[in-house]
Amino acid sequence: MRVGVVGVGYVGLVTAACLADSGTDVICVDSNEEKIRNLRDGAIPIYEPGLTEIVNRTRTTGRLRFTTSLKEAVEQSLLLFIAVGTPSGEDGSADLSAVYSVAEGIAECMDGYRILVGKSTVPVGTHAKVSALVAGKTHQPFDYVSNPEFLKEGSAIDDFMKPERIIVGATDPKVREIMRHLYAPFMRRKERIIFMDPASAELTKYAANCMLATRISFMNELSALCEVVGADIELVRAGIGSDTRIGNAFLFAGAGFGGSCFPKDVRALIHTGEQHGTPMSIIKAVRQVNAQQQDRFARHVLNYYAGREDRTTLAVWGLAFKARTDDIRESPAIFCVQEFLKVGIQVRAHDPEAMPVSRQVLGESVAFCQDHYEALDGADGLVVLTDWQQFRNPDFEFVARKLSGRVIFDGRNLYDPGYVRSAGIEYHCVGRPNA
Repeated sequence: MRVGVVGVGYVGLVTAACLADSGTDVICVDSNEEKIRNLRDGAIPIYEPGLTEIVNRTRTTGRLRFTTSLKEAVEQSLLLFIAVGTPSGEDGSADLSAVYSVAEGIAECMDGYRILVGKSTVPVGTHAKVSALVAGKTHQPFDYVSNPEFLKEGSAIDDFMKPERIIVGATDPKVREIMRHLYAPFMRRKERIIFMDPASAELTKYAANCMLATRISFMNELSALCEVVGADIELVRAGIGSDTRIGNAFLFAGAGFGGSCFPKDVRALIHTGEQHGTPMSIIKAVRQVNAQQQDRFARHVLNYYAGREDRTTLAVWGLAFKARTDDIRESPAIFCVQEFLKVGIQVRAHDPEAMPVSRQVLGESVAFCQDHYEALDGADGLVVLTDWQQFRNPDFEFVARKLSGRVIFDGRNLYDPGYVRSAGIEYHCVGRPNA
């Protein structure tokens, strides 16, 4: 089976690499000539654990190839994955222009039957629009499959290789069998494909991300209540997470969620509801709470240094929106750093992977340090904003000696308050007693 993947961003490259690693011949297409040239040379444009090794292994064997020619990919593939970006528009809607452009391009290049596979996150109903668009551009037979991705940045390879579920939105039994065969290498222990209609598959993707975002915002809103009533959000989390009806995933309070998926998908679902006269009241609240939580944490730090901002230097650990990625899109860490800079606070920051892209956003207003302990030099306080593994068990006595103000603001609740305070450090976290 031959597969073409259009778009070598995060989703497209992971999909292509993992399929190629399972023995499938894959050809990747992107209009960015520099990106394709770098990939041919083994340079990977994103950081994702394990991805570089798989890309280079499959590239060397010839199972994974890269081209800028859509025609070449269409001619050589039965299945054509559309994995281009769908960024938010000004009104919150998903911008589908790239999806439509690729679909038109595929249609114009088709010389026989093809299966278009929608991998991009798209609003419900997109399958019908794409199908109509393709039908208007070609007389060749085709089918359209909605196959949303459920990859977590930082563990995308494992998520693809050992999926919890594979959603396939297709109604034709023959197409379903082709998709089952494609994913068979990843289901040797257990059948994980869930077949449904394309509209349900499209909505399932949004529903999943918005449900997870809802859990995070719920815990963040509870954390604010905990702080004023003297409760501990970590104990509350343990209490409700032990209920099997709830489970313990995505119940960690912090400085808010970010990334390329949750904020964008929350906005898109709100917009879809408005389009169809069905207000998404809960999801609107999720978005509002997330914005408030980011601002609340930043304000807590700023209020602590009120009146002496121009004499304050803060060390910041973490810039990516989460650990194990270099993605800073809508990162609470970037938001907080920008708030600090606005009032004249100096920032010394370290992130294991996200500093190059952060420099493009923050410029030279931030001192980027090659080691997280180096960031403490000359700092009055430490702000922890990303839950990288190397930040989780620091030498607190060393930290106390380095920080002139001996204070930590922990936006990820990584540390035990009693242990930190025993090192002589004033400790502020999220939703936990600070006395």
